[in-house]
Amino acid sequence: MIRINKNESPIRAFTDETLKEIVVNSRFFEYPDDEYDEFLEAYATYNGFDKNQLSAANGSDEWIQKCMIALGDGPVLTINPDFFMYTDYAAQLKRPIHYVNCEEDFSFDLTKILTAMDDLKPSFFILSQPNNPTGALFSDDFIQQCSDKMEALGGYFVLDEAYIEFSEPYSVPAGKHVIQMRTMSKIYGFAGLRIGIVITHPDTIALLNSIHHPYPINTLSLQLATHLLRDQPSLDEFFAYQRARAAQLQAIFLNQSDVINVIPSHTNFIMTYGENALSLGRYIESHGFLPRTYPDDALLKEVVRYSISTEENLNQLARIVTDWRSHYDSVNDQSLEIRDKVK
Repeated sequence: MIRINKNESPIRAFTDETLKEIVVNSRFFEYPDDEYDEFLEAYATYNGFDKNQLSAANGSDEWIQKCMIALGDGPVLTINPDFFMYTDYAAQLKRPIHYVNCEEDFSFDLTKILTAMDDLKPSFFILSQPNNPTGALFSDDFIQQCSDKMEALGGYFVLDEAYIEFSEPYSVPAGKHVIQMRTMSKIYGFAGLRIGIVITHPDTIALLNSIHHPYPINTLSLQLATHLLRDQPSLDEFFAYQRARAAQLQAIFLNQSDVINVIPSHTNFIMTYGENALSLGRYIESHGFLPRTYPDDALLKEVVRYSISTEENLNQLARIVTDWRSHYDSVNDQSLEIRDKVK
């Protein structure tokens, strides 16, 4: 079974030789003081950030957990659907969390969100940008209005940008209350190495790091990430490969948008929904690919989400989808013939 359900990179960024060289030269018997600083410097340089506005931890999950612990005592507000770990961490910490549900087409009504902010006065509002699982990118105006409202209420606005490198740039609001969360797990291909980054004002970093492990990231993860970030030509090429696979994946399903509901994506996955989407998902799974489904979620029970794979695998997936469409068209043609005869 080929796994296309976890939004991971289908390949790694290093050759065997490069990987061996980094590991052999790693001083993992020492605490990673210098390695942590070197990583932040490399990440800041590659992405055009001020190092003083960065901090890193054991994946974005640690930052979500820190937000739940450190950002005020009031309730949390998010949207539904969004990343399920917001709910999980709130439950673990027994912190109240509230939701603004999507519309029937999985879009979100800004007025409803702003009203919920006024009514609830949350300590922080968190959402993924682009959204997970829809893949949609919120507009600059949408993001700015959310930011302005949370600033006026004295709360924080957390932007979970796990997939932002697959999208076009957007305007990030300014202010101490705005926290960007990024990860090395997606386009960098480091899902198993667990590195998450926040970009925010130093005062806000200090607040989040009031709960802090002395060495949150291991030496090997830091050294591998720093090596990759310093090799800009190779990293640019690696990014280009992943973005090409995302475009390839989108084309496969957008070509079927006349018979299934497909949301154009700004990520490395694409979301489909409806009865025909479920039919296609079952057909794909029966032919060796495992997509993401949500049978226990009332809102997402008719959703099937697919993430990128290798070019070869996606070519195979495209053939499977084409076969399903041929069968679908044949069945519908027969139904029309029967209907015409009955008339």
